[in-house]
Amino acid sequence: MKKLYNLSLILLLILAVTNCASAQQSRGTIKGKVSTSDNKPADNVTVALQGTKYGTITNENGEFSFKAPAGNYMLHVSAIGLMTEEKPVVITAGATVTVDFMLKESAHDLKEVSISDTRRKYKVDAPSQSLRLNEPLLEVPQNIQVITSDQVKEQQVFNMLEGVSRNVSGVVLQEHWGNYALMYGRGDRIAAFRNGFNIEATWGPLTEDMSFVDRIEFVKGPAGFMLANGNPSGFYNVVTKKPTGLTHQAFSFSAGSFDNYRATADFDGVITKNGKLQYRLNVMGQKADSWRPNEFTNRFLVAPVLRYKFDDKNMITAEYTYQYQHMSAFGAGYLFSTKGYKDLPVDFTNVPSNGPASDIYDHSAFLNYEHKFNDKWKFTAQGAIFNYKQNGYSYWINSIQTNGDVIRSLGLWDASNRGKYAQAFLNGEVKTGAVKHRILGGVDVGDKYYIADYFQSGALDPENAPFNIYNPNNGPVTLPTFDRSLPLGQRGLGAVSMQHYQSAYVQDELGFFDQKLRLTLAGRYTHVWMSNADVSQAISDNKFSPRIGLSYSINDRTSVYGVYDQSFLPQSGILANGGGNPNPITGNNIEGGIKRDWFGGKWSTTASIYQITKNNQLIANPEDPTGRTVLQLGQTKTHGVEFDARGEIVPGLSLMANYAYTNSEISKDLTASRVGAPVPGFAKHVTNTWLTYRLQSGELKGLGFSAGYLWQLHRYPWSLSTRGTDVPNYFRLDAGTSYQFKRFNVAVNVNNVLNAFLISGGHQDYLNGAGATVYNWQAEAPRNIRASIGYRF
Repeated sequence: MKKLYNLSLILLLILAVTNCASAQQSRGTIKGKVSTSDNKPADNVTVALQGTKYGTITNENGEFSFKAPAGNYMLHVSAIGLMTEEKPVVITAGATVTVDFMLKESAHDLKEVSISDTRRKYKVDAPSQSLRLNEPLLEVPQNIQVITSDQVKEQQVFNMLEGVSRNVSGVVLQEHWGNYALMYGRGDRIAAFRNGFNIEATWGPLTEDMSFVDRIEFVKGPAGFMLANGNPSGFYNVVTKKPTGLTHQAFSFSAGSFDNYRATADFDGVITKNGKLQYRLNVMGQKADSWRPNEFTNRFLVAPVLRYKFDDKNMITAEYTYQYQHMSAFGAGYLFSTKGYKDLPVDFTNVPSNGPASDIYDHSAFLNYEHKFNDKWKFTAQGAIFNYKQNGYSYWINSIQTNGDVIRSLGLWDASNRGKYAQAFLNGEVKTGAVKHRILGGVDVGDKYYIADYFQSGALDPENAPFNIYNPNNGPVTLPTFDRSLPLGQRGLGAVSMQHYQSAYVQDELGFFDQKLRLTLAGRYTHVWMSNADVSQAISDNKFSPRIGLSYSINDRTSVYGVYDQSFLPQSGILANGGGNPNPITGNNIEGGIKRDWFGGKWSTTASIYQITKNNQLIANPEDPTGRTVLQLGQTKTHGVEFDARGEIVPGLSLMANYAYTNSEISKDLTASRVGAPVPGFAKHVTNTWLTYRLQSGELKGLGFSAGYLWQLHRYPWSLSTRGTDVPNYFRLDAGTSYQFKRFNVAVNVNNVLNAFLISGGHQDYLNGAGATVYNWQAEAPRNIRASIGYRF
């Protein structure tokens, strides 16, 4: 851990060594001026030598000057949205060479392009390649929202547990154990993807740190072009950073409330002079305590990526990520009371001072190969391996009395989560007469395995000396003794789950009337085999899932769409009524919407309306103290309205705003006793904003201010509630200020400005022998501050 705490010093040493080595080479000087077509100076334009780290940015007079080793190079001039221009140049040691450029764009065009650099922090126009869709988001017949790394950086979000969901309509983060993100949208859990692979597990994966994330794509509803064996509510796809072919480095250091310290480094460049072998390396270290005593979460990450471009048609990318997390035992944030939510102070904890720590070791590796046959057809093959190991403990309680007496418990939670995945798909375009076809087809296979030892537990308090929540003593206790003499593969035989799936799919988007009207016809065939130690036999299911979509471009900036899609999800568990294995979930989504880009594409809006029907959904049995049995509902229906707006409204002023109305109810029930009751885990009204304004001129140019809120109304807990919406409404206000000066950036964010008491929670009726309702909840941090400083070169 000493290396973790001293990471910022190590990064500075790396920088010093790099600069020292470079200085020892013989160099010459290259200078010049970049002008626009109307003979105006072009400022903020990148000038760089191909295949090297040498370059600079033009000043307000369009001038540039920098030193580089002697040699023959190709000099590139580029700006966001402009075609790259280049000239050969010969640099001689000790000499100066002058090279001038005249851009094709006018000064007005260049100004518009530079503005786009700001709006791209909020708005992107195309999905990542890992979503396989070879078309603009405006033309896709589905609601897809993309969150950029710049946006979460501006909000100083460090991982998926810290508010990424605020940037998407209708998505809420439920309670968590501190190791994975449990996100709900459209009435159910949305699946976790990374780089196009479905990596979701019952207790995982480890939540991604934002330091190696390029973007996060939220796909609403089923998406047969990605996967059919999943919840029809949708998924989020984390896209990791890849080499760009340019040489850039970035360092940052952050400090904040509760002894939160963090350092990151991002190295992006080329290894060979011809630029074919490229690299990306992200490193992060973080030490963080909590607003509650005896809690902490320390993290370390290293994520190297190598990419080799054989030629213009063939490319291979290899990626590895290691995340390590050292934290207090899982469940430390859960609180309990018989008197209601918020009965205890926001900084209350049940954790003893000598509580044990949990360790997570998370490895993942990707290999991607792309081959372009021509500018119309491309083949992609990729594979991934995930290996998650957890040596941990978890807190809960055995019982609670109305006077506040609690018997706390500590359990073992050692686990292994492994996954192997492979994909191959083909994208292409072909015309048959006046009809243009966008073709997508491929195969997916996956293998998931999870094993855990959570069978060993013991009380932290004797029956005659309970812990009292109204008169707490968080001093050291006698910890239970756990037996780890056997390997996990033997200890966890009673908690093994496995899943194997194979699927094939094909999609044809037919474009009519010069591509204004687009009809999508698609289908996927999936076979899934799964086994769970809690059930008596393995389960095997097959299903064909059709997809029909229609999209029409009213003009270049406006489109309307409709889509019908299906999904299914095999499920296992012990039914409370002893009815054998549960049936698989079958679901469908009917959705329509309108998308529009405004003012030349600077910002966009999406409005959609949908209805999701799910059959055979499982929920936890609230009357089972062991948590082993489940209830199977006959049918649920979720319908709602969603609205998202993002982009730059006027120069310097950027906005993210969203609203969602969601209503999820039981529409059919095997006993007819719960028809009309709400389905757990959603909020009827969710709205969020984030507004940023940055001065564009004057002495304070680069100074920016940000503010935003999260607001959730009519909330239902994740566990089945027979008491309606007794979870308190949620309103959080955040604000920040930042200053960008050349390559430096300084930012200060204040979260929970109003110091509100914010929680998420549910009910547990079986923890009190007298039959009283037991409320359990997690409290969020009170008002807290984060400050960061960054440097890019």
